[in-house]
Amino acid sequence: MKKTTMAGVEPPCSEFVNWEVESSVCTGLKQEKQLSASQRRCYSLCRRKSFATFVASMKDGTSWCCCGQTFSEHSAIHKHVAKSHNFEIQQLTQAAYEHLIKRLEEEAETQPTDGHMAEAADISAWIPDINQVSEEQLRSGPGKVLLYYRYCHVDEPRAVCAWQKALCEKLHLTGKIRVAAEGINGTVGGTNVATDFYIGAMLSHPVFKMDKEDFKTSDGGAECFTELKVGVYKEIVPMGVDPNIVSYKLAGVHLDPEEFHKEVEAVLTEGNSSSDTILLDCRNFYESKVGQFTRCLAPNIRKFSYFPDYVDQNLELFRDKKVLMYCTGGIRCERGSAYLRSKDVCKEIYQLKGGIHKYLECFPEGFYRGKLFVFDERYTISSNNDVISDCRYCGLPWDQYELCSTQVCCQLVLSCPSCRKKGYTACCPSCQTKVETQHKETSDTRHPKEECECTDTRARIPQDV
Repeated sequence: MKKTTMAGVEPPCSEFVNWEVESSVCTGLKQEKQLSASQRRCYSLCRRKSFATFVASMKDGTSWCCCGQTFSEHSAIHKHVAKSHNFEIQQLTQAAYEHLIKRLEEEAETQPTDGHMAEAADISAWIPDINQVSEEQLRSGPGKVLLYYRYCHVDEPRAVCAWQKALCEKLHLTGKIRVAAEGINGTVGGTNVATDFYIGAMLSHPVFKMDKEDFKTSDGGAECFTELKVGVYKEIVPMGVDPNIVSYKLAGVHLDPEEFHKEVEAVLTEGNSSSDTILLDCRNFYESKVGQFTRCLAPNIRKFSYFPDYVDQNLELFRDKKVLMYCTGGIRCERGSAYLRSKDVCKEIYQLKGGIHKYLECFPEGFYRGKLFVFDERYTISSNNDVISDCRYCGLPWDQYELCSTQVCCQLVLSCPSCRKKGYTACCPSCQTKVETQHKETSDTRHPKEECECTDTRARIPQDV
């Protein structure tokens, strides 16, 4: 078994703070606070990769062996490494960071000097002429939120990113857009005039070859997002698996809402006696908690990057089964179904084309009950009056999310108005006790996002077999 530990170095047992490396603060270098934002992102990336490499080096078959102990759960080995091998992770991170910075500097030196000029010309060619409308029409008035994605080959992701940023700024749109070599994924909000211009610009771009039906819309506007974020990424939806290894091209069979509705109806008609078909919700637990299809399997995962591990640990659950998969707008099903297909255990795999969004347009009172969670300031939208979740404190029906009231937590909490009036505004008792002391913290204090009972007591990857 290969070892990542460095000869002659005895790692200290540092106090366990946060084993979720992807959300931890970078503590490896004293000078890190002096780094720029982009440098800190690079350092954080190196830390995540170093942690993953270290953990992988301990794997022995289906378990992990380290320090004379055997670990069978991801969460257990992650906690052990974070607690006992922090010093080694810091050294690996430092070496990886220096190598990455050197490589980026070398690549920058080889870039042609006229690259930015060519990119600017390409950007301006795809910015629509909006001289016929006023700034007032772009800034105020009835609005909506768009949700869309397109998998396709993008030769110049950074040029597309620059174009998207310029386009959205000109139309006064806010939201989040991910661009990658495998395509584009976005949700933006603005006035009806501005969003119509945006759709027109997307439809006219030859790279994406989109149709108007590819855009899911809901009532809203620019106020639904706090800012505009546009960036280039490895994946347009973060599953954590290299797109070159598991491609969207391996996705399951697409079913339009009418076809999917009939399939779900057949499952419900058969009743619990039939276990041949699994209706799989591939969203996060807090999404399915407030809305889901009747009799679905909703994994208790916190983020989509945990979905591959969930599949791996529950393969027997899917063996020889017909799977009907769904998500918010369809994009997670593209990669999720591809990953499940790569395991070659399912009899058939289907996915809901256009996601829950499109289904609710056709069947607002169909088999999906409750709210639809959205990743903006609205948190949820609805098409029916069902409330399928409860207040965390009193147990009465309630499905309106709020952020935990502590500064050290980013979890969502379901607390009804009556309980909120009593001061129950945190996600769990441990966070509730921090409300009284959070104002004593200095503005420079950094906290891990995962430090409460909600996350510490929930298995990172549940087993549903």
